[in-house]
Amino acid sequence: MHYHTLIRNAVIIDGSDTPGYPADVAIMNGRIERIGDLQGASADEEIDAAGRVLAPGFIDVHTHDDTVVIRQPQMLPKLSQGVTTVIVGNCGISASPVSLRGDPPDPMNLLGTSAAFVYPRFSDYRAAVEAANPTLNVAALVGHTALRSNHLDDLFRTATPSEIAAMREQLRESLEAGALGLSTGLAYASAFSASTDEVMQLTEELTAFGAVYTTHLRSEFEPVLEAMDEAFQIARHAKSPVIISHLKCAGAGNWGRSPQLLASLEHAAKSHPVGCDCYPYAASSSTLDLKQVTDDFRITITWSTPHPEVGGRDLLDIAAEWGVPLLDTARRLQPAGAVYYGMDEADVRRILAHPLSMIGSDGLPEDPFPHPRLWGAFPRVLGHFSRDLGLFPLHTAVHKMTGLSAARFGLKERGEICEGHWADLVLFDPLRVRDVADFNDPQRSAEGIDGVWVNGVLSYREGRASNSRAGRFLAREGDLRTGFH
Repeated sequence: MHYHTLIRNAVIIDGSDTPGYPADVAIMNGRIERIGDLQGASADEEIDAAGRVLAPGFIDVHTHDDTVVIRQPQMLPKLSQGVTTVIVGNCGISASPVSLRGDPPDPMNLLGTSAAFVYPRFSDYRAAVEAANPTLNVAALVGHTALRSNHLDDLFRTATPSEIAAMREQLRESLEAGALGLSTGLAYASAFSASTDEVMQLTEELTAFGAVYTTHLRSEFEPVLEAMDEAFQIARHAKSPVIISHLKCAGAGNWGRSPQLLASLEHAAKSHPVGCDCYPYAASSSTLDLKQVTDDFRITITWSTPHPEVGGRDLLDIAAEWGVPLLDTARRLQPAGAVYYGMDEADVRRILAHPLSMIGSDGLPEDPFPHPRLWGAFPRVLGHFSRDLGLFPLHTAVHKMTGLSAARFGLKERGEICEGHWADLVLFDPLRVRDVADFNDPQRSAEGIDGVWVNGVLSYREGRASNSRAGRFLAREGDLRTGFH
């Protein structure tokens, strides 16, 4: 038999959370055609894996790549990690459906300036992604804050019945056009005033589609368990699966509480489809939030509109230089972004290792001095946490970023190496793979990622992106509730 591509002598870790096995893989017309001993076969392109691992392409379930996939379709920060699919529209902020009346409200400004928001309907966004032809696949959620900004003249109150009706209509249209579901960012000031009832009414639109509800909880600090209860209540009302975004114990007073959070998650999962994602770092990053300003832990400024010169410096140092209290310094820097070293490593490891957690980078591609998770999250799980610390076996690490993620978000025929599936693949050296990006030098490609195929096309090899861009827009397929069993 003659194929387009033959990858020989690989150790296949197939995404199903089972140990690897040696085999060859043949690709034809963008799909995995054969897996096995293919000694007699030939191909247009043959690659000797030489015993390295061939895994499904990684699925980044938590990104803010909404507009960057269109403006910078090469997507090197993700492709260089082995990521072949990104899920955008998280934390209540999405590029569509959006009609701005001025500057994007915080935190929608994480996606760019007002010039980046030109998709009044979800179908417009989908068409723009398809026209941009990015290197990787894109699937999208609709943001609650985005909907609020379309219909409320004041984001610091809950919506009226007529505003909720208008938001529901836009959400329904988006779901019909292939959106995965609804995301909220209830911790942010622009959505904090939304009542539980407002969100519950919106999520009623998810029910008929079997779409998903994802949430940046109302608090990740002391009231985190109450915030989780609210998320479960909303999801049960909608008869919809719920994924808690970047589950964490934020704030020094909260450290060590991860067993309580995980017990709450497990309890809810007994009677409802529930999961979470997390990133493999003990520092978070977002816009500079005055409520989070503290001297309990280090805060680094990633960008500031009035003071661009302070990017990469610690808030404490800036305050000392200016001779101004910490909170006043933060006010002067607004609008701005920050990295908060506000988590405990032991909590991060517990959540990362839990069977209900998936991996998402939560990287912020617009930051001039980004958190290193933008370039390093997936190799960090494979190298630092799996290989070096032995937190879980390599096949479990791969499952948390492939098979589990594809099932939960209904990405059909992806996330596992099976005959007939789309050939989204990553070839990596399990002994060498590691994240190189760090907090001092965050924009660096990982080591040990040797090949990345997107829909059967070799798109990244040995540290370089090819000129091929074979990504697709992935519309929701079927009922997402089925992916939790």
